[in-house]
Amino acid sequence: MAIEHPIISVVMPCHNAAPYLAVSIGSALRQSYGNVELVLVDDGSTDASPAIAAGHADQFAGRLTVLHTAQAGPYPARNAGLQRARGEFIAFLDADDWWEPTALEKLHGALVDADADVAYCGWQNVGEGVNSPPFLPPEYEKGDPVEAFVRACPWPIHAALVRRTVVDRLAGFSERRFSSMDYDFWLRTLALTRNIVRVPEVLAYYRWHDSGQISAVKWRQVLDALAAQQDFIRANPRLVAHLPARRLRQLTEGQVLQQARRALWKRDVPSAHRLFRHVAAARSFGLRDLRHVLPALLPFPAYRWLVDLAGRNDS
Repeated sequence: MAIEHPIISVVMPCHNAAPYLAVSIGSALRQSYGNVELVLVDDGSTDASPAIAAGHADQFAGRLTVLHTAQAGPYPARNAGLQRARGEFIAFLDADDWWEPTALEKLHGALVDADADVAYCGWQNVGEGVNSPPFLPPEYEKGDPVEAFVRACPWPIHAALVRRTVVDRLAGFSERRFSSMDYDFWLRTLALTRNIVRVPEVLAYYRWHDSGQISAVKWRQVLDALAAQQDFIRANPRLVAHLPARRLRQLTEGQVLQQARRALWKRDVPSAHRLFRHVAAARSFGLRDLRHVLPALLPFPAYRWLVDLAGRNDS
């Protein structure tokens, strides 16, 4: 008699994802791993998403649970889904993303073989006008995962499989800073366990499609990520004790300065204004940045005028 695999629960928040939802549902429920349930949380959609979800619930009876919440955002929706998830292992997939058909099988196999708590893989950003090569993250477990995780979010939300016991200890997602709570989730996971393992393949695909995505507002994403970093550092002084204070500042406030420069170069003027003002308040800049920091102290209309004037002079 065949041995039945433990359940993997996939939690999927959904808000107005009708053009992509069928593909994402199929990606989760047609995995080569033999025992997958999908908990789909429709978060106040006003398009055809609820009807698409209901149709697939009939098609995948017993494997797809559809919940409905008032529009509150993806992290409260994920937490609602976690309350209904039955699996020993948890994966997250947004309603516009997808996996290779073997993704969960390979992640689960690596996790079990290594007796790890988290298995992660490579991914690729895709979408109209996106020219992003596949990315395979380093083997964090063979280096200094603490420094690597503080530097940046190690992987997107759907590029990992986690033991349910870890998710339960974390009590799910924080709901404070919506654009970086996946980063916060992985940082808090690292505080619990460094027992992680990489699957050296690109198995996950992240779809960029419009400015409505949470990650599209750059200044908010950068400052929320900073808050997640600072929360982790304050809560885990022993984990970061081997990193000099100067290095920690480079990894945190130094990243804000870099992103401010990048926003200005890309002519994302609202983000540049916000980020350089933060840099000024944090006093995390050098003399060469004064020419960018001082103008950002002006009201936004004046700052935009100066940036536009500088751009015309450069042309």
